[in-house]
Amino acid sequence: MSASHRPRNTGAPASDPTGPTGRLASWLADTTLDDIPASVRERAKHLLLDGVGCALVGAQLPVSRTGVEAVTALDDAGSAMIIGWDGRTTSAPSAAMLNSSFIQGFELDDYHPLAPLHSNSLVLPALLAAASRIGTVSGSRFLLGAILGYETGPRVGLALHGLEMLSRGWHSGPVFGTHAAAAAAGALYGLDAAGFEDALGIAGTQSGGLMAAQFESMVKRMQHGFAARNGLTAAALAASGYVGIKRVFEREYGGFLATFGEGHSPDARQIADTLGSVWETERIAVKAYAAMGGLHAAIDAALKLRRDLPLSVENIEHIRIDVAEAAFHHGGWQAVRPLEPIGAQMNLAYAVAAALIDGAVLIDQFTDERINRDDVWYLIDRTESRHEAAYDQLPHDERLTTRLRLTLKDGSRHETLVTHPRGTGDRPLSNTDIVAKYRDLTHAVITPDRQAAIEHAVLGLDGLEDITALADLLSPAARPALG
Repeated sequence: MSASHRPRNTGAPASDPTGPTGRLASWLADTTLDDIPASVRERAKHLLLDGVGCALVGAQLPVSRTGVEAVTALDDAGSAMIIGWDGRTTSAPSAAMLNSSFIQGFELDDYHPLAPLHSNSLVLPALLAAASRIGTVSGSRFLLGAILGYETGPRVGLALHGLEMLSRGWHSGPVFGTHAAAAAAGALYGLDAAGFEDALGIAGTQSGGLMAAQFESMVKRMQHGFAARNGLTAAALAASGYVGIKRVFEREYGGFLATFGEGHSPDARQIADTLGSVWETERIAVKAYAAMGGLHAAIDAALKLRRDLPLSVENIEHIRIDVAEAAFHHGGWQAVRPLEPIGAQMNLAYAVAAALIDGAVLIDQFTDERINRDDVWYLIDRTESRHEAAYDQLPHDERLTTRLRLTLKDGSRHETLVTHPRGTGDRPLSNTDIVAKYRDLTHAVITPDRQAAIEHAVLGLDGLEDITALADLLSPAARPALG
């Protein structure tokens, strides 16, 4: 790693330390690892392990190979590591973009249930890319950066009312994910409060992302990567003294919340009011299924009915799925055959059909052959997805509520309601569950020795003297997850 930047930390304050931008910037600059509860630090290491596992699975997917060849043809200079590509390198911004696309590559990565973004696909790539340019970065510093990123992104999202952004057609994660990446990378650059304010301002003016990317395009896999790259760039610019938008969140004309939240009453208090008392890191959900988070309650419901009833595909006459507005707009659209894997992972009808038939919604359920088999389309054609407006009035932490009703050919009806899908609320995946998921995901793509060494390095992150030790484990080639 090259030492091309010195920390920018002269102790300069934010322009207005009493406003939401200044309070967040000051907290980012002042917080140390010792200020963070041990349980939060431990959870963060397990979240990072989940992100690493998702990256290794995604590294050699066909869409990832297309992305790597296209990006490195454009940008073939640099020493930043590309995960799972046998020593292949590119520039730090391009590596952040590509490594993020791997984490997002198979919809297995984390999500925040109230402020939808995929934190690891923002934080982990930005940190690895920044470390490649800074010099020696300890595991403790890397872990602090991860937690600062985990804490920042959801708070900005909550200020925009989280799920509401999806209903409006924004790809919410790339909108407020730039700030998560900037906060994480800014910790490695040693930014002071003024520097973090600059980084947040530079990040905010690069935010964006259209949710129409979920249908046929490959770019859904890359949009968090754009945000990771942009947040990294924001932190690097701020570290060099480049001045960003001051008070970016509260500016009335052209400010982040005024513009992205226009007409929707953004709540700037969400950004800083609970810093250090409520830990968003602990609310990040780790996925049990390879599908968009808004589908998970429906999948849970389908799996429960499958366990409880003697079901066969031919005996199901009708399927009704009731969800709140965000899940309906995101996943309730009518699937049309042939369906691409990206679309299948975003569609309520497909996810429920796969769960009812296969009893699983993981990698095997999203091959082209599985998606376009007749049995699943028999059920999709009998599925009705509905927006239940009453669910929009539920408390924010219950707005993933889903009701699934099956009507059988004998006229009988069977239904179940799921309020918190597995992985969220009072049903989180435990740290032990996350380790098991990592092992299950990666056993087919890397060797057992490498798998164990990565697990040891990530879970012992705060004991690593130099993050290069982890980067060296991630760099060698991964085997294709889909054969």
